[in-house]
Amino acid sequence: MAGQSQFALLKQRRFLPYFTVQALGAFNDNVYRQSIIALLFFLGVSGTERTLYTNLAPALFILPYFLFSAIAGQIAEKMEKQKLIVVTTTMEIVIMSVAAAGFLLESMPVLLVALFLTGLQSTLFGPVKYSILPSVLRPEELTGGNGLVEMGTSIAILAGMIYGGLVFKIAGSFGPEAAALSVVTLAVAGNVVARLIPKVDAGAPELKVNWNPVPESRAIMRLAKRQLAVRNAILGVSWFWFVGTVLTAQLPTYAELHLGGVANDTALYIFALALFSVGVGVGSLLCEKLSGRSVEIGLVPVGAIGITAFLLDLYFARPGAPPATGLTIAQFLGDGAGWRIVIDLTGIGMFTGFFVVPLFALIQSRTPKSELSRVIAGLNIQNSLFIVTAAILGVLLQMDGFTFGGVRVPLPGLSIPQVFLTLAIANGLVALWIFTIVPEFLMRFVSMLLVRVLYRLRTRDVEASVPADGAALIVCNHVSYMDALLLSAAIPRPVRFVMYYRIFQVPGMHWIFRNAKAIPIAGAREDPALMQRAFDAVDAALADGELVGIFPEGKLTRDGEIAAFKSGVERILERAAARGQRVPVVPMALRGMWSSMWSHRDSRLGRMRVPRRARAHVDVVAGPRIEDSAAIDAGTLEAQVRALRGDAA
Repeated sequence: MAGQSQFALLKQRRFLPYFTVQALGAFNDNVYRQSIIALLFFLGVSGTERTLYTNLAPALFILPYFLFSAIAGQIAEKMEKQKLIVVTTTMEIVIMSVAAAGFLLESMPVLLVALFLTGLQSTLFGPVKYSILPSVLRPEELTGGNGLVEMGTSIAILAGMIYGGLVFKIAGSFGPEAAALSVVTLAVAGNVVARLIPKVDAGAPELKVNWNPVPESRAIMRLAKRQLAVRNAILGVSWFWFVGTVLTAQLPTYAELHLGGVANDTALYIFALALFSVGVGVGSLLCEKLSGRSVEIGLVPVGAIGITAFLLDLYFARPGAPPATGLTIAQFLGDGAGWRIVIDLTGIGMFTGFFVVPLFALIQSRTPKSELSRVIAGLNIQNSLFIVTAAILGVLLQMDGFTFGGVRVPLPGLSIPQVFLTLAIANGLVALWIFTIVPEFLMRFVSMLLVRVLYRLRTRDVEASVPADGAALIVCNHVSYMDALLLSAAIPRPVRFVMYYRIFQVPGMHWIFRNAKAIPIAGAREDPALMQRAFDAVDAALADGELVGIFPEGKLTRDGEIAAFKSGVERILERAAARGQRVPVVPMALRGMWSSMWSHRDSRLGRMRVPRRARAHVDVVAGPRIEDSAAIDAGTLEAQVRALRGDAA
């Protein structure tokens, strides 16, 4: 498993049919929407009427997300997931048959009704699209699986837009017939593949569906905001849609006015969109490699910084008009600034992938399976609000003002590059705000950076042993001052480490430990009051369902060997049992840290030494989780940790 790539999932029935269905759905949606626009040109509809339809279409598609997401989330929670996917893809066949009639009759009203129904079908499919992944993937596969889904979605959207735009050009006078046949064929293909998805149990089969969307929408939004990290991950995903909407909505006009394109020729626009989409796909796929096959939210700040940097450079690459107009793609690339814009658009997409994939994985890993579909439904409601806001704001920023009630309301009147500059600044500010209110994102980034620079970290059985939710006690041998950071990087959930107060106060590291909510402790003789506060804090953390990490040796090893475990671990478990909580214990062992510059090996008079080799291999190995904490004592845990460390031989 350690060397398995995410692409291996594409050979397995538990993932491939689902991946194919969601990609076909995204492809068909965009074939249909782009074919409607192509039909307007085919019919010779006037510019004013065409503008009306092109603005009405997105509104009709997104309206069901506001109206029915709450109901869709409940249905996805209650029904067996494979059955629901078959039902929604069957709905797609019926809806696309209506759409086919609209193409054949060349009737825009029929096509718009079908577009609204397509939005309804997408609303029902949305919650199951992401809530199914934790049920079919192992924890260490979650980031890679989400990366594949995001890659497949972004490429399917791009391919669908290209195909939908070309179908009328290729088919000529038979354009309506070709479009009708295409959307129905794709819908049937999706339904056939959906029947190959293995059965996936419902998250909450006993749930009673509330068919009133207004109170249920409020209830679902409250559910989505219950956990701070999940709430802000949802905010981050919605911000991703905001940034993506503002950016992609400007690309058609940007290609014409600033890249040198031609009016009514979409070649440069599609090229620009392709760069962004491919970038998203590449970034999404790289997340698994960069995260070490874990849910690594430290990538989120990396993504935010990259998005801002490339958006800023996109503004400076060409803030004004192009040197020439009527350019082909080859002519556009012949200019030095052209390649700079190519890199910027691809870079924005790639870092967007770094930003959004870990957020989806975090939402899935931290939300109970019995609530996940409803939380995803709440996410879809919020995404819709952000998308609509982004579309409106993108228009208002480019207006110089309007008159309302006889009063002139001034507006910025920005150019499109200035809109990109504004978006870059806004992205940086929003990212800083999110990282300020949830320091875990930034703390994980710093931890990830330090660990990746200093070590080559390998994990074994960590994701399987650490519970996905609820309290647990992590016990590990203590080798160096970096042990807590290494374990933080290896364990997908936040861990509150108990550490000697002098280490807690180390300059430069204190900020990380404090924001990680580490618990400082002192010896009974040194500071009994601080020791008592530490045990009280551990007790409260476990009662709140958090992970607590301790080093039962009580100090760093002086000779590389594991010292006797102290009885503090027993005291922690006894206190939990006294209030009726059985806390599972996860034994872990660190290997390879004795040669670290942060250990006592080869030290003289307390001085640290230079490491023997850069980026040495370090292993974090977890043993089976011990559920019956009543039968645990310090000696038993010490023997288990010794055995785990001894496996290195």
